[in-house]
Amino acid sequence: MSVASPSSPSDLTAFTAPVSDIDRVRGYALAACGVGALALAAGWFLSPDYFFRAWLVGWLYWTGVAAGSLALSMLHQMSAGRWGMVLRRPFEAASRTLPWMLVLALPLLLGARRLYSWMDPAWVARHPATQWKVTNYHYLVFNWWALRLVLWMALLCLLAWRQWRLEGEHDRTGDAALMARMRRWAGPGLVLYCLITTFAAVDWLMSLEPDWSSTMYGFYLIISQALSAMAFGILVVLFLSSREPMSRAYGRLHFHDYGKLLLAMTMMWTYFCFSQYLIIWAGNLPDEIYWFKHRTTHGWGWVAMAIVVFHFALPFVILLSRDLKRDIRKLATVAALLFFMRLVDLFWQVEPAFQGRQDPAAYWLYLAAPLAIGGLWVWLFLGELKKRPLVPLRDPRVLEAIGVEDIHD
Repeated sequence: MSVASPSSPSDLTAFTAPVSDIDRVRGYALAACGVGALALAAGWFLSPDYFFRAWLVGWLYWTGVAAGSLALSMLHQMSAGRWGMVLRRPFEAASRTLPWMLVLALPLLLGARRLYSWMDPAWVARHPATQWKVTNYHYLVFNWWALRLVLWMALLCLLAWRQWRLEGEHDRTGDAALMARMRRWAGPGLVLYCLITTFAAVDWLMSLEPDWSSTMYGFYLIISQALSAMAFGILVVLFLSSREPMSRAYGRLHFHDYGKLLLAMTMMWTYFCFSQYLIIWAGNLPDEIYWFKHRTTHGWGWVAMAIVVFHFALPFVILLSRDLKRDIRKLATVAALLFFMRLVDLFWQVEPAFQGRQDPAAYWLYLAAPLAIGGLWVWLFLGELKKRPLVPLRDPRVLEAIGVEDIHD
């Protein structure tokens, strides 16, 4: 298949976003947000506890896409691979939604005492391990927890703003020194991102059951966010590659690279999850195994098995196929499955923590919250996406990366 790829930097100015198609999808996204918001409003009156649990899952889900996109865009700044040249702008646009995710964290602050048992002095008094953490380290204290939430999100916003500003300056001036500055910024930025996400994993998820701890949990959240971002990026590629002008930019080698990255991230996610399980299983300590016991009994074992099959086994086997990775529609189907399973996995992480306080009749809120937050997030993301050309205009490597095809078939 021949691809009419640009031959000079001036040709790149044509790579603007398909505004009419984007605006149409933004309308659908806003409608989905409205439906989800109405459902959430009903849930607020019917089951306030589940409103906040569902909001936590939905917020973590879409914040993970934004933060993971930031991490992948910084990773590409350091590696400069072909895979990111025509995907970097969607990642940057996704990371630009982080300030809004900070605003959407407000319900978590309002409902924190319904979510986190360590905020209840009576509960803490019955659990010596948590009491020791509260009284000796003062880490599990609401004021500090709220301050850290704002701090973690503000630092991520700073990283996204810095990268967006440098990219904009480079588009305008083409100054090669700016590329070097972006690479120098990306390295420490990735380290900072990993530290932030590790602490956030403790604050937002692991402290739902504060007696339990795992040194692997931060790595779990890091790779989960990267996987969510990569799966979402592939879905964006499906949308853009079927429309002008980006249909001239993408080639099968791009899709192949995305498939390999998706496979690698799926394997890494499985490695961290299984390593955590293996270490706790080998130790067989009562204060550790209860976390998995809550998630493998009373029907949760079926959810765990579904995660094993559809979050790892099936995508792993399918993504081994070279031909499938080069077919964007088939690859996007696998990405959509993984994207949905990320939501299932977060549901499995959160809901079993509330042993004895569960009501399956309210589980529908776990779909309403991601729909409401996600509709708004996609609307914001697409708004950011159309603000700039869809390729880095003055990057000297972009001409080599656009419209490449495998001539050795």
